[in-house]
Amino acid sequence: MKTKFLALCFVILLASCKEEPKEKEVAQRDISQYTIEQFMDNEAVGGGSFSSDNSKLLVSSNRSGIYNVYIIPVQGGEMTAITASDSTSYFSESYFPNDDRMLISADGNGDEIDHIFVRDLDGTITDITPEKGAKASFYGWSEDDKHLYFGSNKRNPQYFDVYKMSLEDFSTELIYQDDTGLSFSGMSNDEQFFALAKSVNTNDSDLFLYDIKTKDMTKINDNQSGNSSQDFSKDNNLFYYTTDDDAEFSYLMSYNLETKEKKKVIEKSWDISGSGFTANGTYMVVYVNEDGKNAIEVYDAKTMTPIDLPDFGDKSITSVSFSDDESWMRLYVGGSNAPSDLYTYNLSSKEQYKLTNVLNEDINVEDLVTAKVVRFKSFDGTEIPAIYYLPHQASADNKVPAMVWVHGGPGGQTRQGFSSLIQYIVNHGYAVLAVNNRGSSGYGKTFYQMDDLNHGEKDLQDCVEGKNWLAEQYEINGEKIGIMGGSYGGYMTMAALTYAPEEFDVGVNLFGVTNWMRTLKSIPPYWESFRESLYKELGDPFSADSVRLKRISPLFHTDKVTKPLIVLQGAQDPRVLQVESDEIVAGVRKNGVPVEYVLFEDEGHGFVKKENQIESYSRILKFLDKYLKADAPPIEGETESTEVEVGEE
Repeated sequence: MKTKFLALCFVILLASCKEEPKEKEVAQRDISQYTIEQFMDNEAVGGGSFSSDNSKLLVSSNRSGIYNVYIIPVQGGEMTAITASDSTSYFSESYFPNDDRMLISADGNGDEIDHIFVRDLDGTITDITPEKGAKASFYGWSEDDKHLYFGSNKRNPQYFDVYKMSLEDFSTELIYQDDTGLSFSGMSNDEQFFALAKSVNTNDSDLFLYDIKTKDMTKINDNQSGNSSQDFSKDNNLFYYTTDDDAEFSYLMSYNLETKEKKKVIEKSWDISGSGFTANGTYMVVYVNEDGKNAIEVYDAKTMTPIDLPDFGDKSITSVSFSDDESWMRLYVGGSNAPSDLYTYNLSSKEQYKLTNVLNEDINVEDLVTAKVVRFKSFDGTEIPAIYYLPHQASADNKVPAMVWVHGGPGGQTRQGFSSLIQYIVNHGYAVLAVNNRGSSGYGKTFYQMDDLNHGEKDLQDCVEGKNWLAEQYEINGEKIGIMGGSYGGYMTMAALTYAPEEFDVGVNLFGVTNWMRTLKSIPPYWESFRESLYKELGDPFSADSVRLKRISPLFHTDKVTKPLIVLQGAQDPRVLQVESDEIVAGVRKNGVPVEYVLFEDEGHGFVKKENQIESYSRILKFLDKYLKADAPPIEGETESTEVEVGEE
């Protein structure tokens, strides 16, 4: 099967120690401050499927204000819009293998019920997975280029079956039916072997190979470990997978489908996070989360020697993919201070082409901040890595306020990709320390599992220690430090204001969980294969764990909140329901604490429309300017609260 190969963008982590103030401050140049409209005039581009003749790429871009699909010449030129939606975001999936038809996808304003669409040669767009309420995912093209594969839960909302669809008449055939919660993870080109995964917990998963001909199911891993399917060899003889069996970090293995022999292929001192072959099997691409840095290696598959990639200086290659004939490569290149641009590279001529300039030309890149990695010791001696953004204007004579940023998850990782929100508030004089608290991925499975069944406790203490580290920095005003985050980071924000109410001065909660029992009971049905693993890490809301889950749910302890709060939420969010934010806002307001609430009727779990990002980010900065940067008004007896509801046009 010609699989889609997804790239990951990781942070660059560099060891750092505390700097001491210099006797004489170096004169600083003036730093321009930019409006949120200028920051959001940056363009985000994603995808990049080559057309069959390699003349153009199919991409997604939010240049219109929401994501639409565009084509762009492979050697550069103007983008041409393929979709022109002003409400629903559309994303590119792939050109068809032998013609200029296109596969695109969209959900319903953030409800995560994705459908697959075909854009025909005459411009008509047809939903080829129209079943209402069913979620569909494109898996890849068949070896003969006459079919596509997709997953859908249309038969049973809890499980995803695998279908084969004809490109001639779009008729479908069920080729694998899941009734046990085994997740499809890949398929051999001859359709004989299916790679299937069974989640054991949030780190570990069992990996199986199912033989369609014999109906045999073979378990690949011998021990409980984290295992992930990567790809099959072009000749269908070898199956490649990553595992952390008897190791802290994942390494790449091969499994001979005939002899059952296993061999270690590549091992690094960090996680190998992905691997796959190009269409003809000439190259193997390997992704490594190298101490948070996105390291990409491309090997000659026969000799397993790395090939040379273009050098982009202080910027990193964050993603690569190849044309079907393997003559062209497309690359995304960026850094913490610049959004990723799209390039193409001809492997024969060695010529490279820059296709996009996504940073707003009004913004001087020198005014933006390049993140660095610091590490600090937590309360129990555990070393915590974090990404640090210090405003250019900060100094011993100009101490700045700061925010502790907490990533989503649990189990996520803050990486050094470009963030318009972080750069916006840093540009306006706030330092940001993005903490990779215990339980974050990328630092070994021991570290990853350290927050199991103690969420909102030890991981929260890591965030408090991050605040203490900030307060020790000579450029930081230690009396003005807040906390912010989205999803699980939003939960941590509310946990901080609830269980450590005097540690942080303000809180910014973006669609954060506030009632774990309700959230864990209301997870979408299509998460069924992962539900038990979530319960093992967080607790089972239907068992005695409910006592602890209530204890760590901020909703039931809002009387302890004393610091100003802003909450932002999408009404279509299927993961963190709107009622979570509604109720936490109502509870905190009873304390007479300033609370702002921004609700978007046309967003889900995260805000993707530029007008909503502009509204939300500007509201966050205004909130911080009022309650953190300036001398905040007294809270006692204050009842000031505001609420903004942004509806669909």
